[in-house]
Amino acid sequence: MSDTQPIDPRQANPARRPKKRRNWFLRTVGLIVLLFVVMLIAVPLYAWSRIDKLDAMPTGERPAETPGTTYLMVGSDAREDLSRAERARLHTGGDAGPPRTDSIMLMHVPKSGPTVLISIPRDSAVNIPGVEGKQKINAAFNKGPAALIQTIENNTGLRIDHYVEVGFGGFASVIDSVGGIRMCLPKAMNDDKAHINLPAGCQELDGVKALGYVRSRHADGKNDFGRTERQRQMVGAVAKKAASPSTFLNPVRYYNVATKGVDALTVDKDMSLFDFVRFARGMQAISGSGGVALSVPTSDDNFRLCCNRGDAVKWDTAKAKALFNALKEDNTSGLKSS
Repeated sequence: MSDTQPIDPRQANPARRPKKRRNWFLRTVGLIVLLFVVMLIAVPLYAWSRIDKLDAMPTGERPAETPGTTYLMVGSDAREDLSRAERARLHTGGDAGPPRTDSIMLMHVPKSGPTVLISIPRDSAVNIPGVEGKQKINAAFNKGPAALIQTIENNTGLRIDHYVEVGFGGFASVIDSVGGIRMCLPKAMNDDKAHINLPAGCQELDGVKALGYVRSRHADGKNDFGRTERQRQMVGAVAKKAASPSTFLNPVRYYNVATKGVDALTVDKDMSLFDFVRFARGMQAISGSGGVALSVPTSDDNFRLCCNRGDAVKWDTAKAKALFNALKEDNTSGLKSS
């Protein structure tokens, strides 16, 4: 009689069951990665479909195209899309009135070299088509985006390729969607008109406080110049946080960042999704070492306008021309932040 014992089939290949478990684990991980990639693509497409598009570009003779891409960014105080409760929360006032610009910036994304963000003081004295004498550039926006673009092109010689406008509600929503923005104030800021009373030091600003922070003109004694500095600072901080790993790895935050502000966002109808992605990448570059942030050089911040139009900001003609010529030539390497 043989001493050989029958072999249990379940023990014949002990490695088989762990292999099945390993395959199940790898398939699960693969499915999670696939869903994550789909989310990264689908959410921006959905957000893009909700953005308002308008016919913003002027007609007639315009400056020649540049090798790079120039975006006009406008922060509008338009209130008509805000509810009464939202106006109260954002301290915008109850009367809608004609929309005005709280910020005007140009972002130039070159073929190569650093991206440049330029603040244009809204009190800049410029020639507006169809208006005799110089006026504040903010008056051009009252005539619509096309008039503002034409005004900037005529006064700079630089072609504007695309237009991006964000309203009060959208700005505050974006700030809140990233969990607030940390700002370090060298001194306290108290401005009743901007509805802020902020202590000195580093602190987290929610959407409402951040809106007051970038709108204030009286808290630091710098008028429009202080405001444009804070606006560039805030743009960089928001772009940096929105593009951080903590945003991309958090599906809820990623969705909120992509969708919260789009309802108050308007772009020109000729902008494609690719153009908008390039705009977003330019914003990201501004927040790091790959960007330059400055303001249009000025020579007089008490320039007297004719016809009782008040005081305005006069550009330094030679320095401003050199700056815009550098952008037209796509030569941004020699520019420095200020």
